[in-house]
Amino acid sequence: MFDAIVLAFGLVFEPYTLFVIVAAATFGIFVGAMPGLTATMATALLVPVTFFMPPVPALGAIVAATTMAIFAGDIPAALLRIPGTPASAAYADESYEMAKKGQLDLNLGVNLVYSVVGGLFGVAILILAAPLLAEFAINFSSFEYFWLAALGLTCAIFIATEDPVKGFASLLLGLSFGCIGIDPAAGYPRFTFGSVELLQGISFIPAMIGLFAISELLRGAISIDQTGHIIADKVGNVFKGVLAVGRQYWKNIIRGSVIGTAIGALPGAGADIAAWISYAVSKRFSKEPEKFGKGHIEGIVDATSANNSALGGAWIPALVFGIPGDSITAIVIGVLYMKNMNPGPTVFLQNPQFIYAVFIIFILANLLMLPLGWAAIKSAKQILRTPRNVLLPIILLFCIVGAYAMTNSVYGIIIMLVMGLVGWILEENGFPVAPVILGLVLGEMFEQNFMTSMIKSDGSLIGFFNRPIAATLGAMTLLLWAFMLWKAWSKPKAAVKERAA
Repeated sequence: MFDAIVLAFGLVFEPYTLFVIVAAATFGIFVGAMPGLTATMATALLVPVTFFMPPVPALGAIVAATTMAIFAGDIPAALLRIPGTPASAAYADESYEMAKKGQLDLNLGVNLVYSVVGGLFGVAILILAAPLLAEFAINFSSFEYFWLAALGLTCAIFIATEDPVKGFASLLLGLSFGCIGIDPAAGYPRFTFGSVELLQGISFIPAMIGLFAISELLRGAISIDQTGHIIADKVGNVFKGVLAVGRQYWKNIIRGSVIGTAIGALPGAGADIAAWISYAVSKRFSKEPEKFGKGHIEGIVDATSANNSALGGAWIPALVFGIPGDSITAIVIGVLYMKNMNPGPTVFLQNPQFIYAVFIIFILANLLMLPLGWAAIKSAKQILRTPRNVLLPIILLFCIVGAYAMTNSVYGIIIMLVMGLVGWILEENGFPVAPVILGLVLGEMFEQNFMTSMIKSDGSLIGFFNRPIAATLGAMTLLLWAFMLWKAWSKPKAAVKERAA
């Protein structure tokens, strides 16, 4: 173990790796600070570049970019009332109200410092929990992995959207896309319609670039002339008063970090859900709930700690079980496979130096956030004045190059464009895109483990409950399904009673 840690330090602190981390962090800040360009898009755009990198710089680029992008989304929220990323949406109104009251410096300083604190907390839990879970998961069979995949797919519907029916429809669409290509059990072509290209299935990276980046570009092109009003105040000393806020609301920092890490570790949740829940909990237990929505710092402390700690939490199921905690780690799993670091408990045995390198990069990226975040805050107004009619075509060019690089053919670009149109239509009609990606990522794992388990048990479904851990996971999944069905059944009855009353 000690040798692996020493080797990991050597891999991270190579000049090339450090350069990649700083460059990716700067890129992440820029993308996060631009309204409408999400942290997931930053990750998606980096994947084609990481294709040509060794594993540690590749993972370092993704970790640094996403860490910075989540924080940078707070900057336009305060200056424009437009969250840079969905993770900042929960408290965008609160931040803007603070800025209007002349508290812009305090708001941005709290966002920066407690984003770092929350991020480091999430990393600490990742470092402690992931190896322990890996030791536990090393004995998992296909039965346990089937129920884990089923639980991951279920949580994606249950947590990631307010409308489970639309979430379920998006998930089915993703699973349907995952069925295209060669049947993993029988080796027979499915839904290829005679096309040789479709035999390889829907390539994950072009599909993901399309669903997240192209759909955002389409949305951005429609509203290309819409701009917000930038707060006129000059940014001063952003660190003044931050420690006093920490002393007053230290319980909120701990609570937000714990909630963020826990929600991040749930498959399909992510930083934006963590921020919303943490903000709601803060308001519920606040001694001054009437101040919320009028420029009150308390809810911001909770939520900004939560959305950054969620990043580390989301890597726990991704590394240990190969199940993405959010859309960003869904992309990360693709990169891990690309680098022959198949996620799962064995990765801690086969490539421990790479896992320790990821831990070190997480700590380094969060510490880098202080100087780079301060520089971003100081130059925020210039960043936000970048014309969108210049920015969007450049991003489209990156998307096309990335999709082509993944398949070395126009097939990748076609997948990207089709998926981009699908993603835009879904989101315009209130259907979440994240379950589509989860369906693509987990679909193969779900199907393969189901078929393997059925062969092992001679077609008996009882075999899925014969092992203690499998039985526990199965019971949890079935109870969750039962709860969702009960909730869907009871909602119309409650509406009828209200109309009758």
